[in-house]
Amino acid sequence: MDEKESRFQMTKKHHTQTFLKAKKDGKMDKEFIPLCTHITKTKEYFTSSCCSGRISLVGLNKEEEKRESAFHRKWHRIVKLKEIEEGIKSYNGHILWFKQEPIILHIGANSIENAKKILVLCEKVGLKRAGIKVVKEGKYIIEILGTHNITTPIKEGNFCVDKKYLEYLVKKANQKFIKNQEVLKKLTKQIKKEIKK
Repeated sequence: MDEKESRFQMTKKHHTQTFLKAKKDGKMDKEFIPLCTHITKTKEYFTSSCCSGRISLVGLNKEEEKRESAFHRKWHRIVKLKEIEEGIKSYNGHILWFKQEPIILHIGANSIENAKKILVLCEKVGLKRAGIKVVKEGKYIIEILGTHNITTPIKEGNFCVDKKYLEYLVKKANQKFIKNQEVLKKLTKQIKKEIKK
């Protein structure tokens, strides 16, 4: 085993242990478990971080900067209008944003050729925002990001969007959240089919 392969194996081992611990502790998005489990069992790949998408209310300060504790509410599922209304009512900060965020996944590969294989699979299932983010000997990180998302301010000071628009936002966010899950299922199926253990 050369130095490059040895470095990759060490990195893969670390990320595999992190994944298995997160899975055991219930901190892993369950929608990603089948895909990450499969990738972990391959020789050429590992996963480093992922999120199956979420809907959230994010509070920002006057400079519109997000802090670590900026999440006022967040859900890794579809939401009800009542939940969003309660979140808005209980918010006392400067400005509140409504966000529906797409899936995000980082896959590590042991070569540029294997990294490119993942990009081709992403294209096949309609994931257009995928690219090689890190290029190092023995470590090539592919970032995959869904395109179904919403980001909009809904409350600032005494101003708040009306109920009709809020209903529309929640409906759209839930639809896009479901589309993200469908794309994730397609990617999982494609990777299982073309990337062997």
